[in-house]
Amino acid sequence: MRLLAIVFALAVPLVAGCPGPGCPTTPHTDPLQALRMHRSLRRTVRSLRAEARVDQRGDAGRVRGTVLLYLERPDRVRFDAMTQFGPAAVLTSDGDRFQLLDHREERFIEGEACPENIARLLGIHMSGPEVAHFLVGDTPRLEAEDVSLACSSEGYLVIRTASDGRRQEIVLTAREADHDAPPEAQHLRLVRSELFDVHGETIWRATYDDYRVVRDPGDAEGRGVALPFVLRFEDPVRGADTMVRFKDMSIVVEPAADEVFQQRTPPGMRAETILCGG
Repeated sequence: MRLLAIVFALAVPLVAGCPGPGCPTTPHTDPLQALRMHRSLRRTVRSLRAEARVDQRGDAGRVRGTVLLYLERPDRVRFDAMTQFGPAAVLTSDGDRFQLLDHREERFIEGEACPENIARLLGIHMSGPEVAHFLVGDTPRLEAEDVSLACSSEGYLVIRTASDGRRQEIVLTAREADHDAPPEAQHLRLVRSELFDVHGETIWRATYDDYRVVRDPGDAEGRGVALPFVLRFEDPVRGADTMVRFKDMSIVVEPAADEVFQQRTPPGMRAETILCGG
């Protein structure tokens, strides 16, 4: 019995104290350098083509389906919501204009490419450039007057604090293979980005998981870029929760034609113009 007690006492901390990825042996000390290194690893991803399963929960209930997406940074996007019979809805934005063709309701909507309009199909209340950051495993960053870095059980915790009291937490981890690597050799991956209001309440939260290396056809040595295949975006203010699970993803080198991110009013339909904030 005494032996069992000793074994149990030793085992409990191992089970209950699992700290997650934590920080490398030689951690970053400069938060801005860590953020620069993370973003630099995605600088070659200018265009992305993918197929994903999207699961949305919001005021309209739960909506699930397959979405084909085409992204050209910084702000050109196209999303085709598919059914077994073809597209149910197509959202495009060339950075300036937003257009949504809804075959289900036989409506064609256009307006400015603002967060309210992007959210009509995706449930993600962000601008085109912000959505682009999100989909390649990056995040929009709060304009901050103070930036700090600490090691947490999650990994590197970067806190950006704005002059008005809002706060953003950005959590980065290094690959397991980089645990003993110096800071300048660590491949950092984003696992959480969360924006808080002045009262500490969450405005939105983005989490990233299931990183896989996607081949970069523009890399002369045949290397790839680690991109998240599972994304979740939560918007407690609007009661929205969007989960994106990529089935397939490829990096595109050649720029797409302008027509990919633009639509014309279909015959027999009337274009409806919707103002941002209206």
